Amino acid sequence: QVQLVESGGGLVQAGGSLRLSCAVSGRSFGSYVVGWFRQAPGKEREFVAAINWSGGGPFYADSLEGRFTISRDNNKNTLYLQMNNLRPEDTAVYYCNAAVAGSRAESGSWGQGTRVTVSS
Repeated sequence: QVQLVESGGGLVQAGGSLRLSCAVSGRSFGSYVVGWFRQAPGKEREFVAAINWSGGGPFYADSLEGRFTISRDNNKNTLYLQMNNLRPEDTAVYYCNAAVAGSRAESGSWGQGTRVTVSS
């Protein structure tokens, strides 16, 4: 229903910044919640941030609010994640997600992920 393609990952030193992008396409996703998850090696996938495509939010994981900022450009159909003051523990594959509002994010659509590596 919804297709997602992430980009912008890479290698950065601790304290640096990265901006991830997620191109969103599909028939209609105005009623969707879109957001970011991440999965570090050997750990479970965890929630990062989310926002309603048509309004509402944003919402952040408690430990990340203040360093990460989620936004979207409705005209460009693009979701962003600005990551500042990166730490080695932020190293993970970051996934874009889209789900119908009111449904579980896990049951929605996922991108292939973009890898972020933060060196100390």
